[in-house]
Amino acid sequence: MRPRHDQSASILDQHDPSSLKQQLQALAKVWPFVWPKGRVTYKLRVIGAFLVILLGAYINVRAPFVLRDVSNRLNGADTTSIVFGNIALFIIGYGFLRLMGVLVPQIREFLFTRVGQNAQREIALLVFRHMHDLSMRFHIERRTGGLSRLIERGIRSIEFIFRILLFNIGPMIIMLVIIAVTFFQQYSLLYALVAIVTVLVYFWFTITSTEWRLKYRREMNKQDQEASAKAVDSLLNFETVKYFNMENFEAERYDKSMRAFQEAAIRSNNSLALVNIGQALIYNSGLVILLLLTVRGVLNGKMEVGDLLAVSLVMMNLQQPLNFLGFAYREVKQSLIDMEKMFTLLNIKPEVKDRLEATDLIVTGGAINFEDVYFAYDEQRPILKGVSFSVAPGQKVAIVGPSGAGKSTISRILYRFYDIDKGKVTIDGQDIAAVTQESLRKAIGMVPQDTVLFNDSIAYNIGYAKPGAAHADIEQAAKLAQIHGFIMGLPDQYDSLVGERGLKLSGGEKQRVAIARTILKNPPVLILDEATSALDSVTENDIQQALDVVSENRTTLVIAHRLSTIIDADKIIVLEAGRIAEQGDFAELIERDGIFARLWQQQRHQSEIEEEGIEDAHGEGRI
Repeated sequence: MRPRHDQSASILDQHDPSSLKQQLQALAKVWPFVWPKGRVTYKLRVIGAFLVILLGAYINVRAPFVLRDVSNRLNGADTTSIVFGNIALFIIGYGFLRLMGVLVPQIREFLFTRVGQNAQREIALLVFRHMHDLSMRFHIERRTGGLSRLIERGIRSIEFIFRILLFNIGPMIIMLVIIAVTFFQQYSLLYALVAIVTVLVYFWFTITSTEWRLKYRREMNKQDQEASAKAVDSLLNFETVKYFNMENFEAERYDKSMRAFQEAAIRSNNSLALVNIGQALIYNSGLVILLLLTVRGVLNGKMEVGDLLAVSLVMMNLQQPLNFLGFAYREVKQSLIDMEKMFTLLNIKPEVKDRLEATDLIVTGGAINFEDVYFAYDEQRPILKGVSFSVAPGQKVAIVGPSGAGKSTISRILYRFYDIDKGKVTIDGQDIAAVTQESLRKAIGMVPQDTVLFNDSIAYNIGYAKPGAAHADIEQAAKLAQIHGFIMGLPDQYDSLVGERGLKLSGGEKQRVAIARTILKNPPVLILDEATSALDSVTENDIQQALDVVSENRTTLVIAHRLSTIIDADKIIVLEAGRIAEQGDFAELIERDGIFARLWQQQRHQSEIEEEGIEDAHGEGRI
């Protein structure tokens, strides 16, 4: 049985942290993109960047001891006996080491940036393709704003995590080892133990406190996601908001989410301040202990004053990565959660998939056949109940019926946006479930009731049906769709932008663009899904003429609301409650005096009332 639930919502509503095992599994899925098979150059870049970072760690530890030696030479010595050149060499050496400490991160960036950006690009493309592979059910039920934010955070976390793990946390641990070994060699085991204990306590406190404050961070992300989803939903429904004067309502609704985000952000920042205070206390306690040990050594004559400088500088070099550790752990923890959620999204299987043995659809005439088809969007609410009909090559067949009868469902099934529960649908004798989706959809053209256009030029939207189409072909399609004259009257003509979802165009203009796009596609099978039901009578007549042109010599399936548009149909199928109630041509169905005849009479009666109302209005105007 097909899945019938909203998988996108379940992912977006998960605010509990995923397990460490799940996060590490997500991390393992990213590794092949950072360490790609067969790409030796990328692997060498990763290795080179890591070696450079190790070199930087060693330099940062050794540089203070060079300055210590200079300090010791100068301290208490007879300055007249010191050769400036010897001291200058030490100073220059120290400056060189400091310079290398600055250059190392830049070299690392040069080596790793291409690797990280490539991993981001490839995973982003993988996610993008997967979103388009997911079924119609998923996209109908999705929450666009929250889903896009989840994907954005997941992709952004990829490079960040590997930068931190490979080039910050890893080198910091190695730096600590180098410091411990150096302290042991230069001073004593006690120095090494103090440094190690300081870092371990710092690390323990960071993890513990970060886990404590993650609840505030999760709440902040939840409210951020909610605010984003509401903002996107409101802006996508801009017209509806205006129709009902709901600007203030939407602003208050958005502000409520933002206030919740604000409170969560304040709690998160306040808790961060406490964590920072605790980290500073631990680090400075370790530094003070080491300096006290060094002062005692100087007083005992076992050390020199320069050792105070060396110990202080070594610990200061360790302070920066330690301070970053707190941020790194918090961000890595959250990034692992974001990345794991993104890969959970990738784990959602498309509801409609090509079979392993699927072949390309070969259209010879465009004959359509539905054989005892059963379908339901939800198990508790069946839509089609044993529907059987056929459309001969080149025929124009209309499907009519009351709302909810299953008319538009037939077009979605034919496009294979959904797989049927029972029965069979064929085109030229080939089961559409046994052919590739790409070849099936390539053979079908659709002019929907509600045409949604890309926020781009008119030429782009018409040419979308055939990427790379010549401008002359786009113009010819526009002429056949009777929109060329309108386009040429615009200031930018075919380069004119249509606005978000085509809002700069009227309903009729958008429909003509959709028709031109379908003409350019030139499919053997055409579906007109209530393509004129939302238009006025004059525009409907104009659009109908364009539709007559595009449907010539094509197998055409018309999902109709206005029965006046299908008088010339070769066959009319009347659906009622998911079953075929009657079928025949227009004259036969009128003569039969059944459901279709009643629908026809109702629409005629409604049209007469509207015409009388128009005449009365005109008459009042003359008076």
